[in-house]
Amino acid sequence: MDQIVQSYIANKQFMGTALVAKGDQVLLSKGYGSADLEWSIPNTPSTKFRLGSVTKQFTAASILLLEQQGKLKTDDLVKKYVTNAPDAWDKMTIFNVLTHTAGIPNFTSFPEYPTFSLSAMTPEKLVGTFLNKPLDFQPGEKWNYSNSGYVLLGYIIEKVSGETYEKFLQENIFTPLAMKDSGYDSNTALIARRAMGYTALPNGTIMNAGYVNMSVPFAAGALYSTTEDLLKWEQGLFGGKVISAASLEKMTTPFKQDYAFGVGVQTANGHKLIDHNGAIQGFNTHLSYYPNEKLTIAVLSNLNGNAPDQIAPQLARLAFGENVTLQSERKEITLEPATLERYRGVYKMAIPAGANMLVIPEGNQLSTQLSGQPPVPIFAQSETMFFAKVVDAQIEFPATAANARASQLTLHQNGRDLVGTRMSDADAKPIVDAAMATAKRIKDQTANPASEAALRRLIEEVRKGTPNYELMSANLGAATRQQLPQLQSGLTQLGALKTLTFTGVGPAGPDIYVAKFENGALEYRIWMQPDGKIEAANARPAN
Repeated sequence: MDQIVQSYIANKQFMGTALVAKGDQVLLSKGYGSADLEWSIPNTPSTKFRLGSVTKQFTAASILLLEQQGKLKTDDLVKKYVTNAPDAWDKMTIFNVLTHTAGIPNFTSFPEYPTFSLSAMTPEKLVGTFLNKPLDFQPGEKWNYSNSGYVLLGYIIEKVSGETYEKFLQENIFTPLAMKDSGYDSNTALIARRAMGYTALPNGTIMNAGYVNMSVPFAAGALYSTTEDLLKWEQGLFGGKVISAASLEKMTTPFKQDYAFGVGVQTANGHKLIDHNGAIQGFNTHLSYYPNEKLTIAVLSNLNGNAPDQIAPQLARLAFGENVTLQSERKEITLEPATLERYRGVYKMAIPAGANMLVIPEGNQLSTQLSGQPPVPIFAQSETMFFAKVVDAQIEFPATAANARASQLTLHQNGRDLVGTRMSDADAKPIVDAAMATAKRIKDQTANPASEAALRRLIEEVRKGTPNYELMSANLGAATRQQLPQLQSGLTQLGALKTLTFTGVGPAGPDIYVAKFENGALEYRIWMQPDGKIEAANARPAN
């Protein structure tokens, strides 16, 4: 098990702690790398890490505790507790919020989030950031992950219990379970053995992570803990020490997209898995529990990246006695160009919905690109199995007759098998053409000829409050409609646009511009469609 984790340290993808336990038997509990790089302080099993969205299961359990106390019901309407909610919330229940089916837009995706995340916010102010925004869909109709929903649940916990969220968890969960190394994180309090958070630049340089005021992630992501305390949590939660068996059944019954109350519930390699990951400035986390085997796996990292999501399922496979092949152990072979050509195409993925994977032969290997992501080279391990080196993932094609084209592919990643079906050449051509044009722009670092004019028009139209939605993609148009008052207000405060300077093309293909206004500057990223419409655009404060 240690060797699995060490392989990610060798690649400079991980530092943190990892724990594996079957019941009460701890199979691995160890720290890796530094809790503080500047002082060379090592990580240990007692090092405290921000949990990010692993927080959500504690919030969900708190709601169920209040239900057991007769103070609320999960099928209550949200407006019972948020009396000033708009009419669009009339049918929204707490159950919808717990399962990400309420339709509340995700406040961490708002253009203004990078600004207000730096300041202290009360729960009321946090709810106010999304309270009057249009819903993404009618409650219960669809699923869309929303940090806003769990902020709202924290607000309800405080209102119903009469205590702060922090105090309620301390009294009802942390103290009863003797979780002495867990709590609500703070930007000002001195917290012993707390890790510093780091992020890595594309060239591998590690730097201190950005700042977020910990009042902002609130009940969606503000807790800290250790791997040892998380073992106590899993043992307590599934051992009947936190909520009743009936409440636990509710908490772990998925509704849509394999999501239940603050946890995902799925089958991984034939084993029932209840888990959640987390990501926040400087930290990535993953907590897994396999109820049938009583297997707990906690991986906490103080270096941003998806290593915990990759390490956790590998540790599970090893705990189940299965073979695990490390990336460093995979041997690359060379295939004939004619063999690689069988796999060329665009594959429509079942998950995530609407995603396509482009596969193109390049020399003696294949290049893959998932919608909205940079290209990833994959290398042949056999005639039908390929592996990536930048992430722990494999892509498998079915065996075919000579010169026959593959009809599908299967992406093996994080214990899941995701199938993609090949699109017809006619349907794939616009996607391929766009990808080739984007690849050339990235290589040459040249802007899309239409992007500057489109961005200037977008800025001016939003400032006036009259955006032309016909010149946007459906998703961008919907987001702009929802956020127009805030976007218009922000641009008005910035004043007139003085200069717009192209600075490069990002790895996923956006043209990057720095816009200097009378009273500040923003960095814009803009994606253009082949028909000249703006596919997507976002802005953040310029450095």
